[in-house]
Amino acid sequence: MARRLFPFRARRHDASQRASAKPKRRWLRRILWSLLILFLAPHVVLLIYRFVPPPITPLMVLRLVEGEGLHKDWVPLEQIAVYLPRSVISSEDNRFCSHGGVDWEEMNQIIAQYRAGKETRGASTITMQTVKNLILWPGRDVLRKGLEIYFAEYIELIWPKTRIMEVYLNIAEWGPGIYGAETASQTYFKRPAVQLTPAQASLLAAVLPSPREWSAARPGPYVSERSSIIRYRVEQLGSFLDCINR
Repeated sequence: MARRLFPFRARRHDASQRASAKPKRRWLRRILWSLLILFLAPHVVLLIYRFVPPPITPLMVLRLVEGEGLHKDWVPLEQIAVYLPRSVISSEDNRFCSHGGVDWEEMNQIIAQYRAGKETRGASTITMQTVKNLILWPGRDVLRKGLEIYFAEYIELIWPKTRIMEVYLNIAEWGPGIYGAETASQTYFKRPAVQLTPAQASLLAAVLPSPREWSAARPGPYVSERSSIIRYRVEQLGSFLDCINR
């Protein structure tokens, strides 16, 4: 009798194992699908933003949670005085027109300084800052920097330089609750961005590294000096500005 029942018990045991394995496989599939979606979602979003103005950014959301307002007004690059993108390139990223999203010449220098134990400076390009503002979180951790580098090279493949500059100038923070060149120009100089003068454009570019501490409307000695240097460098860059000249 025991010998006849043994196969039945074995089959029942196998069926029980298969039944218990099904939830595990379901969870594994869910995890894999979630990871795939997490990987693909930023690629899709950046592809959409190639054509559609971004409605909001993570930084804007964070500032709203902190109790600040949200003032922005999207304008195409043609409605921003050319002096502003020239000034921003001069201030933030001299090789913007020639690199592929990451300035590896600058990045390698920073890595060498870091390994030598020297103080390092930031090496973020305009493209990297655009990615950070669009889809990433504020901070200086290694994971965010790695994603910033990866997606900077990705959008350089699918966006023209003019689109990168257009998006950057429209989502950049220029003060508490102030985003984009048009809002900044109206707030600080009482004129649309298309009417910015070279001096005003250089002031806006000068405060970008710390827009919550420095003011383009009331520049202190440091900002004024930085603005003058930016205007001088714009004159020296020449062909380095070709990708945004019009």
